[in-house]
Amino acid sequence: MADNDTILTAARDWAGAPLALATVTSTWGSAPRPRGSHMLVHQDGRFEGSVSGGCVESDILATAAEVIAGAPFVIKRYGVADAAAWEVGLPCGGEIEVMVQRVDAEGFDPALFDAIAAAGAEGQAITLSTDRTTGRTTIGTVEGAFANRYDPPRRLLIVGAVQIAQGLAGMARALGIATTVIDPRARFLTEERFPGVTLDDRWPDEALQALKPDAATAVVTLSHDTKIDDPALVEALKTSAAYIGALGSRRSHAARLERLAAAGSQGLERIDGPVGLDIGAIGPSEIALSIAAAMVRSFHAR
Repeated sequence: MADNDTILTAARDWAGAPLALATVTSTWGSAPRPRGSHMLVHQDGRFEGSVSGGCVESDILATAAEVIAGAPFVIKRYGVADAAAWEVGLPCGGEIEVMVQRVDAEGFDPALFDAIAAAGAEGQAITLSTDRTTGRTTIGTVEGAFANRYDPPRRLLIVGAVQIAQGLAGMARALGIATTVIDPRARFLTEERFPGVTLDDRWPDEALQALKPDAATAVVTLSHDTKIDDPALVEALKTSAAYIGALGSRRSHAARLERLAAAGSQGLERIDGPVGLDIGAIGPSEIALSIAAAMVRSFHAR
């Protein structure tokens, strides 16, 4: 589900108020938002999330108001807009199908927001199915229904509070990825250098054992200190982390793999080293960008 955190936060803040939930159920061509994207609409007109990036939101808001007022749930299809006729549509040339349902026991039960949040907190995915005839949503996969899978929130665990980590933490925050910077060196790990980021001063192996990276987690080692990076990689390889990256040259990475193999680590091919996509990055900020891109690619590939 796109914008998972913002939708769940809005649902919690607006609990008890009349609401409608719009969901992208199908896409064709250059659709601006992926299948499963949500837009939560309050009775007073406030909304959170997006189903098209702005192209059809006004029409969805009007439809949501009707549904909140008592109209039955509806599935609408939007195609290419005719600008001369001021028709609602998608200028990108794609098509989307959007379902709008009331947030109540007969539509999308408010308790389902809690179920999504609880599964995410446990690092688990949850699937909800919506009957396309009745508009009622239930937990589990139902044949013939629209099924939406909600993965746990994405996380990034950065080992090494170095300059590259500062840029990477900022990019991850902008991407909505919860970030923790791990470094036992107090002088490196400060709130001034990493504003708005969770800081963890434990040794990396201890921290990773406690944080339990899952399939929605990326682990990146950046300290360039084998005493810090190697224990983190040993622990990361024991998990289902979606992405494991390690900073260093090809020569230093080859030596790293030899050390990890000698320590008995398995699955060494999972380590992206040198870390990041090859974009010819120069300087800490560009290296951070290459790492962020590689991490996002791994999340989507999964």
